[in-house]
Amino acid sequence: MRRVVVTGLGALTPLGNSVQAYWEGLIQGRSGAAPITRFDASLFKTRFAAEVKNFDPESYMDRKEARKMDPYTHYAMVTAEEAYRDA
Repeated sequence: MRRVVVTGLGALTPLGNSVQAYWEGLIQGRSGAAPITRFDASLFKTRFAAEVKNFDPESYMDRKEARKMDPYTHYAMVTAEEAYRDA
């Protein structure tokens, strides 16, 4: 049997942009779903999603570097760094 040890946590979610904010959102029973803001959803049947809100990649990395990356890469890099610091 293999064992896994969790040494640090990182979270960037529709409920909050840190582990603490995410946990508080879960405890309070909040929903991360809201109207879609990343593109015009007026032509679609579903117009809500659970998007990451109030995230500015330039708060975490150089603007030039941020422009080279997809938003999902931003999220991965920020949460990995947060988990590393938490460890």
